[in-house]
Amino acid sequence: MKFQAVKFTLILVAVGMVLAAGRAAAPGADVHAIAQRVDERYNHLRSMRAEFSETYRGSGVERQEAGTLWLKKPGKMRWEYRSPREKLFVSDGKDAWFYLPGDKQVRKTQVRKLDDLRSPLAFLLGKTKLEKELHGLSLAPDQTPTTPGNVVLRGVPEALGDRVNQVLLEITPENRIARIQIDEVDGSVTEYRFLDQKENVQVADHQFHFTLPPGVEIVDADFGQ
Repeated sequence: MKFQAVKFTLILVAVGMVLAAGRAAAPGADVHAIAQRVDERYNHLRSMRAEFSETYRGSGVERQEAGTLWLKKPGKMRWEYRSPREKLFVSDGKDAWFYLPGDKQVRKTQVRKLDDLRSPLAFLLGKTKLEKELHGLSLAPDQTPTTPGNVVLRGVPEALGDRVNQVLLEITPENRIARIQIDEVDGSVTEYRFLDQKENVQVADHQFHFTLPPGVEIVDADFGQ
């Protein structure tokens, strides 16, 4: 079972306020203030649920997927893919599992060894400092937001600098992360969009543990390319 960098992740982002499509950022827009407001919002959350879509383009391939994401402090995440096929990526903050229903193996790795673009998202509900996580964080006035009134930031994640050219973060006026676009050095692009975000939802810890189905074996694996 080959786990392609389904590039979910991850992770970590920022925002504020811009003029509509195609225009430069509003005069006086301060990337430092925007980042601080995003930090403030997410660092005070205990949990979050959102519907997500993921689009991957690279090597002549385009793939679109969708499902539900749960995040919970500290460092827990659960990605349930429903379309076009079911699959599960789940982490309890210590270990991470990737499973395709019906397969006879589940891939497992330690979070500290996780080389996956989803992984930074687990730390949104922590003590994130966007300007620390994303090197060279700045406004991206050349990028048109998907929704007028949102602002787009760009930076490079410190932990993935050898794989990623840039990360674009689209933030709403409420300081929510609406979209993450990850441009990799190999020319591939992965985009996540987050809809219907629910904050401080009730979610049990067991949702972030993988229950091994009968007849399925655990394979220690690298989640990278």
